[in-house]
Amino acid sequence: MGNTDTPKEFVVTSYAKAPANAITAGRVTYAYRELGPKGGIPVVFLVHLAATMDNWDPRIIDPIAKNRHVITFDQPGVGASTGRVPDSIEAMAGDAYTFIQALGFDKIDVFSFSLGGMIAQDLALKHPDLVRKLVLTGTGPRGGNDIDKVVGTTYWDILRATLTRSDPKEFLFFNRNTTGKPAAKAFIKRLQERTVDRDKPISTRAFQTQLKAIQKFGRSAPSDLSTLTHPTLIANGDNDRMVPSVLSEDLHRRIKESQLIIYPDSGHGGIFQYHAKFAPAAVEFLAP
Repeated sequence: MGNTDTPKEFVVTSYAKAPANAITAGRVTYAYRELGPKGGIPVVFLVHLAATMDNWDPRIIDPIAKNRHVITFDQPGVGASTGRVPDSIEAMAGDAYTFIQALGFDKIDVFSFSLGGMIAQDLALKHPDLVRKLVLTGTGPRGGNDIDKVVGTTYWDILRATLTRSDPKEFLFFNRNTTGKPAAKAFIKRLQERTVDRDKPISTRAFQTQLKAIQKFGRSAPSDLSTLTHPTLIANGDNDRMVPSVLSEDLHRRIKESQLIIYPDSGHGGIFQYHAKFAPAAVEFLAP
């Protein structure tokens, strides 16, 4: 008699090997990847400004995917997804909701970073019953002080990176000191571990539209975050130049019973610099 059970080793738990998928909802075909054991509540990842699915650190995704169904995707107009990037965070949250509904999920956990964290807040505020747990990293609230300055910081660091032939994330995400520089190089190297089915880079127009949406978010009236009752984990470095670290503390104060982790001597990419500490903390927080 043949064994009809699927052997556990067939479950893909390495992000570098996660299959590329697509699903169409409305007029948009969403590119996505999934890994980890299916069943239960999935963890949906919302990525940062200018990023595609290739920008997730495997040292954070892989530990979570060991025991959880993980889904990453490209928003409309980004990477391999069709459509156009909307000019507001609220509309991006609507697109994320459309994608999640198309996959047939009525309950998810959300792991978000930077721009993704802004989208995650709007998603949880508008669809509170959809979200079980919320991870907000390197991000801040609507109307947060100096969020609108991210445009100038981003363009300045892109220029600095161009002049030194570096990846802009080395400047935007990490301190330029003896701790930050090696952490930046190691992070960029990890992003290259996937060698097949790599994503398409974001277009300049899509990137500029995302920047406008962030600027608008920063200049908008604050959301009432006291209505968020979801278990929430907030994390950042202590020297975030993109989304100031004080905004993580602001989120912590405004979201009831949230947990806050601030990593020392690190910037916007603090969770990537401290992946060996942060990944287990995220796994524990996201436990069913």
